[in-house]
Amino acid sequence: MNKYWSPRIRDLKAYVPGEQPRDRILVKLNTNENPYPPSAKVLEAVKNTADGRLRLYPDPDCVSFREAVARQYKLLPENVFPGNGSDELLAFCFLAFFGPGRPVLFPDITYSFYPVYADLFAVPFTPVPLDAEFRIPVSEFCRENGGVIFPNPNAPTGIPLAISQVETVLKANPDSVVIVDEAYIDFGGESAVGLIPRYPNLLVTHTLSKFRSLAGLRAGYALGDKELIAALDCVKNSFNSYTMDRVALAAAEAAVEDTEYFRLLAGRIAATRDKTAEALRSMGFLVLPSAANFLFASHKTVSGEYLQKGLRERGILVRRFQKPRIENFLRISMGTEEQMELLIKALEELLK
Repeated sequence: MNKYWSPRIRDLKAYVPGEQPRDRILVKLNTNENPYPPSAKVLEAVKNTADGRLRLYPDPDCVSFREAVARQYKLLPENVFPGNGSDELLAFCFLAFFGPGRPVLFPDITYSFYPVYADLFAVPFTPVPLDAEFRIPVSEFCRENGGVIFPNPNAPTGIPLAISQVETVLKANPDSVVIVDEAYIDFGGESAVGLIPRYPNLLVTHTLSKFRSLAGLRAGYALGDKELIAALDCVKNSFNSYTMDRVALAAAEAAVEDTEYFRLLAGRIAATRDKTAEALRSMGFLVLPSAANFLFASHKTVSGEYLQKGLRERGILVRRFQKPRIENFLRISMGTEEQMELLIKALEELLK
């Protein structure tokens, strides 16, 4: 540890991303990427933008992209905040809406960037334990707090909240911002975007990495009341006015507009997920109900550590988290049908 590091950084436990292999891996099922490519319209937009205009700064306000997103959700551009992936959006949210004083509430088993941001920005927080069935206990988010954030569906469990449950949290917290992280909403959950006109304390974040196959490009957006969006703009312009480059803006706009293509892919992924869940259960796995593009599964007698290691030796990557209650669970991203068949075959070999 370097003596020049600030005390805050010395004590920080940084986020650990999923492995991005540099050697030969047959099946990569560890980072919840879409197994299918972006649409032809997205690739054409990238091609048409990669020209001499790259010498010029992009539009700092991302007006065309804001308008495209607003049209999709029947909102105004003032209700849209574009960003360089939802991780950046979430960091800006912690700065814009959470501060010292009352603790922010989020699930104890959830997206592991939340506590990192809280520590980085000196925001007090209280992790709320999931219930015995690994579900978010809605009533525990209806107490005094300095803000609320949770994914829907939750990650890494994949279990969704009904829109009525999200609304219960919103009604109980009129003086706090409630952030619903909808990274996986398009694979089977109910979006809270329709609640935005009724709840000025609601902010919804979306990424283009999952449903729209753009994990390698980095783009996302937040949706909410115009006053919340104005706060995010203020934070962004205090860091970097040009968070989205020209290529990202063009591709993101094309991806948002080509919804039909991506909905077909989402349906295919959901079918693969349900088929894989059935196969895993027949092999002795506990598989949590998922509305995401991944499954969270634990074998009844064989350790997750053994299975993860054995799969990697066979060229298959899955993710495991060293946390109480879930250390034996594997988070398995959905691949193509062929990739999932390889996974099932490998697990059958390991369970013999």
